[in-house]
Amino acid sequence: MSLTEHLGSFAAGLRLEDVPERVRSFARSQVLSQLAAARATLGHPVGRRVVEAFGGPLQADAKAAASCLGMLTIALDFDDTMYAGHVSHSTVGVPVAYAAPLGLDGRRFLEAVLAANECASRVVAGATLGSFRGQTAAYGHLIGATVARMKAEGAAAEQISAALALACSLPPHSLAPAFFGGDGKVLTAAGGIRAGLDACDAAWAGLRGTADILEHPEGLLATFADVPLPDAVVASLGSRWHTETISIKLYPACAYLDSTLDAAVALHDELRRSAAGAGSREIAGIIDGVVVKCSLFTFGMDLSSRSYIAGAASPTSALQFSVPYPTTVALLTGAFTPADLSPPSLDDPVTWDLAGRVTVEHDPELTRRAVLATAPLGEAIRQAGTRASSWLSRLGGEEQAAALIEAAGQPSESFDSATKEIGAILEIRLTDGRTLSRTVATPRGASGPATRRDHTSLARAKFLGTGGSLDVAEALEHLEDLPARELTDALSSALTYV
Repeated sequence: MSLTEHLGSFAAGLRLEDVPERVRSFARSQVLSQLAAARATLGHPVGRRVVEAFGGPLQADAKAAASCLGMLTIALDFDDTMYAGHVSHSTVGVPVAYAAPLGLDGRRFLEAVLAANECASRVVAGATLGSFRGQTAAYGHLIGATVARMKAEGAAAEQISAALALACSLPPHSLAPAFFGGDGKVLTAAGGIRAGLDACDAAWAGLRGTADILEHPEGLLATFADVPLPDAVVASLGSRWHTETISIKLYPACAYLDSTLDAAVALHDELRRSAAGAGSREIAGIIDGVVVKCSLFTFGMDLSSRSYIAGAASPTSALQFSVPYPTTVALLTGAFTPADLSPPSLDDPVTWDLAGRVTVEHDPELTRRAVLATAPLGEAIRQAGTRASSWLSRLGGEEQAAALIEAAGQPSESFDSATKEIGAILEIRLTDGRTLSRTVATPRGASGPATRRDHTSLARAKFLGTGGSLDVAEALEHLEDLPARELTDALSSALTYV
């Protein structure tokens, strides 16, 4: 049986009662959080341009609505992650777009989200040891969009498999200059979403693709991975739930920045007390320099975006991956919000002056902890074992690679204790000679014990923070109980931005 056939069979057969309640609860939070991401962009200049160009997220054309949602949720980097990938643009966006046209009730809607999550994240996991991760792994949306729609439409296993084979025929490939250097990042997920939805139409009409397109030696996994892991695509399918590795994004910035921003927010009050006044100018005036010690993930992200940073003229996408600007805003204001990615906040010369005094340093121990956590790639290392040696050696040589593989251990039987530890150490040198420091190992919202406990309240606070209605939040927290009309009304209200 090919991988597309395995995934099609799983998706077609998935029933809500097959999914543990703890996993369903993560999916409910995921939906609310993604709606918050869309709302945030609707209130931002880039969101208004998206709607002008492509129509809004509530338009009657479900394909166009799903593509628009994919643009809105990715634009400000306010979307959630799981092991592996930023799959929610398709796995949540497509069911949202098709809920009204298909008359989905909450149960069918949540089944579509869960089936799409599990299939898309596994395919991305299968290519994680490669050059495309995070939002650049746009091929995952071919899977997410296809499975979400076909499941919502009640397709049989063979129909879903056929659509997947077609969807993966022409996978999208992102380019770094477009991703960092302009607004091209906005389109990253939309291309895969649209191609997946087109593949669904093709499959319904009887067109067929190549069944082994995922695992073929010249197929999707081999194309995007240095170490393809076809076994990861179906490992413990139906018993090990990728959905419960969700991390709730609380800042409109790359997740690799979250620990640094948590530390900056925590130090803001102490800086205010030390300054002669409470304003940004006074706080900036007592800071001599800032050092961010971080993992190779954060260090590399900042390095990749650095050449695109040009003060207030910086592209929105580059700012989301740059350490100095978001860190400075959080130190000066105690927050980093979508409003900080547009004027007038973006034009503040005090912020940019302090950002010029931020230094980023690699910390090998933080890298080791990040690499061994479940996400973004620890579980892939466990799945690969010695196959990961050549790829890992790029991080620090063959000896370091062997040590990491040994420390990683065996693949996890369950993700009920998944982690994502992209830590940071923030040090602030003050003009009076003192140093303030804060270490954050696991940021708020990242996969781990605190998020397993608090994800419902985190997602609710994020949604309300974008102006969402408390009534809608409460309704979606009981998603599977909603009749079709109530679900449609809740989604419409969630995506209506005034």
